[in-house]
Amino acid sequence: MAQEIEKKFLVTGEFKNLATKATRITQGYLCSIPERTVRVRIKGDKGFITIKGIGSDSGASRFEWEKEISVAEVDDLLKICEPGVIDKTRYLVPAGPHTFEVDEFYGDNEGLIVAEVELGAENEAFEKLAFLGQEVTGDVKYYNSMLMKNPYKNW
Repeated sequence: MAQEIEKKFLVTGEFKNLATKATRITQGYLCSIPERTVRVRIKGDKGFITIKGIGSDSGASRFEWEKEISVAEVDDLLKICEPGVIDKTRYLVPAGPHTFEVDEFYGDNEGLIVAEVELGAENEAFEKLAFLGQEVTGDVKYYNSMLMKNPYKNW
């Protein structure tokens, strides 16, 4: 079983000058219940379908399965997704052996910037970069599936 382990932080400082890549992402959810989320996304010029399971008690790890599909298939599936779309740019920021994925949100989530780092274990050490603010790992309101239902503009 594939396992995703990550820590999530609010971004409070400048990061774009450190980024090595930026990719636009549009995604919707076919199912957004906590026990299983099923999302489709267009990331740059590629399409993906992803299934995620419920998180651990800490919120840092959960089952994740992803498969590349065509952009045309994503476009078709977006038509039957739950209401709301996530629109963001993902910046890749290297930090030693790790890479932070920094998501700058648009639309109803404009103003929110969140960084995630994938780890091999929940207790794995990583470099905490200067632009990282409060840790929000496990805080469900920052899950993309929840931002679709209760966007940042409504907080």
